[in-house]
Amino acid sequence: MKKLIYMDHAATTPLKKEVLDEMLPYMKDKFGNPSSIYSLGGQSKNAVEIAREKVANAINAKPREIFFTGGGSEADNWAIKGVAYANRNRGNHIITSKIEHHAVLHTCEYLEKQGFDVTYLDVDEYGLIDLEQLERSITDKTILISIMFANNEIGTIQPIKEIGRIAKEKGVYFHTDAVQAIGHIKIDVDELNIDLLTMAAHKFYGPKGIGALYIRQGVKIDPLISGGGQERNRRAGTENVPGIVGMGKAIELAYENFEEKNRRLTYLRNRLIEKIFEKIDYVRLNGHPTQRLPGNVNVCFEFIEGESLLLSLDMAGIAGSSGSACTSGSLEPSHVLLAIGLPHEIAHGSLRLTLGDSNTEEEIDYVVEKLVGIVARLREMSPLYEKVKEVK
Repeated sequence: MKKLIYMDHAATTPLKKEVLDEMLPYMKDKFGNPSSIYSLGGQSKNAVEIAREKVANAINAKPREIFFTGGGSEADNWAIKGVAYANRNRGNHIITSKIEHHAVLHTCEYLEKQGFDVTYLDVDEYGLIDLEQLERSITDKTILISIMFANNEIGTIQPIKEIGRIAKEKGVYFHTDAVQAIGHIKIDVDELNIDLLTMAAHKFYGPKGIGALYIRQGVKIDPLISGGGQERNRRAGTENVPGIVGMGKAIELAYENFEEKNRRLTYLRNRLIEKIFEKIDYVRLNGHPTQRLPGNVNVCFEFIEGESLLLSLDMAGIAGSSGSACTSGSLEPSHVLLAIGLPHEIAHGSLRLTLGDSNTEEEIDYVVEKLVGIVARLREMSPLYEKVKEVK
C-alpha cells in the first residue's frame, strides 16, 4: 500500500506522541474519579485543573471560565441552548450566519421550533458576513450572536473583533465556534469581546471526544446536561480525565512556535493553490484569497463530480474531502458553497485539502500531479466538458 498523504486536517488531526504520553498514566495507574476524596481521585482532579489552566491561558481566559465537554458539537449546543433558555425573559432572538457548522445551524433550527426567532445572515462571495446587516438585524429582543471564527470548509476568517465590539455595544452575548481557529490564530477573548467560545481537541492534534466551552464570568446560561455536580454544577458527568489531560497538552503544543508553523503552512497552502491553477483550467478558489486559515485550500473543478474525485484521490493514497466531515455522507452540495453563490453543478465539484504539520513540498507536488490526471480523466467522461472543448 502507498504511503498515505493526509490532507484532511480540518476533519481531524493525528494524536501527537507527546499528547498520548501525557494521557497514558490516566488510562492505567492514575484512574481515579476526580470527585473521589481519596488521593487517587485527587491525582485526577489535580490533572484536570492543570489542563483547565492550560486551555484558559491559550485564549487569555480565567481557568474557572473553562468547562470541559464531550466535543465541539456539545459545546455549540450548550452555548446556544443554554443562553437561549436562561435569557428567555429578556428576548427570544438569535443571530447567526448561513455558513455555520451544522452543530450551530441545527441547534438554531431546533430552537425555532421552541418559539425562538433566528436571523441567518448572508455572506458575500468570499464567505464574509456584512457587519452592517448584523447591526441592522439586532433588536431589543436579541439575546445572542453566534458567528464562527473561521469556516471549516472554505477557511474564511470572520471579522471577529468588529462583531465582538458590536455585540458589546448592544448588550448582546457573543458566541463564536472557534473549533477550526484554535491553534492557527492567536485568540484573546477579552480583546475580542467574546462571551462564549467553542473548541475541540481533535482539531489540534489532541484526542477525540473532548472539547471545551469558554463561558465569560457573569454570562447567564443554563446547563445542557443535568446530573452530578461536576464542572462546578454546570456540566454533569464524570470527567474524561485522559481526554482533558490530552487537550491541555495539545493546546499547549499548538501555540509553541506558533508564528513559524503558520508561515510554513501558509507557504504550502499558496504553493498548492498556485500549482493547481497553473496546471488545471476551469478551477475556482472558494473562500477569501488571503483572510483564510493558513492550511486551507478549497477549490471547485468544473465539469466533474466531487465524490468521484475523492475516490480517485483515495486510490492514489491521498486523503481529502469535499467539505465538512460531518456531512460527508450527504448527496447535497455544501450549504457553505451555495451560500457564497455557487450553482449546484459547480458546488458538486468541490475539493477541500487542509494541510498540517506532516505535509511537505514533495507531497504538494505529488498531489497536484495526481490531480491533473484525475481531473482530465473525469472530464473526458463529462458531456458538458465535451461541449466546452468544441467551443474552444
